[in-house]
Amino acid sequence: MSLFGAPIETVYLYVLIIAGLLTVLYIFFGDFLEGIGEIFPFINPVLILAFITFFSAAGYILESTTTLSSLFIIGLSLVISLILDTLLNIFILIPLSTAEESLSYTEESLIGRVGKIIIPIPDEGYGEVVIESKSGMISKPATQYTTKGIHEGTQVLVLEVKNGVLYVEPYEDELEVYESD
Repeated sequence: MSLFGAPIETVYLYVLIIAGLLTVLYIFFGDFLEGIGEIFPFINPVLILAFITFFSAAGYILESTTTLSSLFIIGLSLVISLILDTLLNIFILIPLSTAEESLSYTEESLIGRVGKIIIPIPDEGYGEVVIESKSGMISKPATQYTTKGIHEGTQVLVLEVKNGVLYVEPYEDELEVYESD
């Protein structure tokens, strides 16, 4: 069978290459097309490109390796691409869309958090504080407002962040204060 004056295998191959290139371009420049998803929520460019890619790949493979009729191959390719596209949506795209967007932190979000000194802060000097977070441990350089030092293992409260340096003071938990009375 021929389409547009070219063998159907060649058409499948060209569509596959074009869909692959559009997918790569969408990965890099997809933010421009995210607005389409807001206007038409049922149109997802990822699913459309994946469907075209699956369809053309299945059609090309089936045309190259089997002797089935071209109309049957088109129907079979549609079914295969519909199944693969549905699986892609259910098992990859939907879980990714409901996942946490970012596990990163801002320096301002560290203010008010309690950390532990891992490198002692000398008088009028710098040490290092480690703060536990959902995504792991955050280690940052630290100094104290007052001029006295802080020993290793001391819990500290982050009061301010300037130029990536945490300004801390020793932290006493209210339970510890009541127990010592």
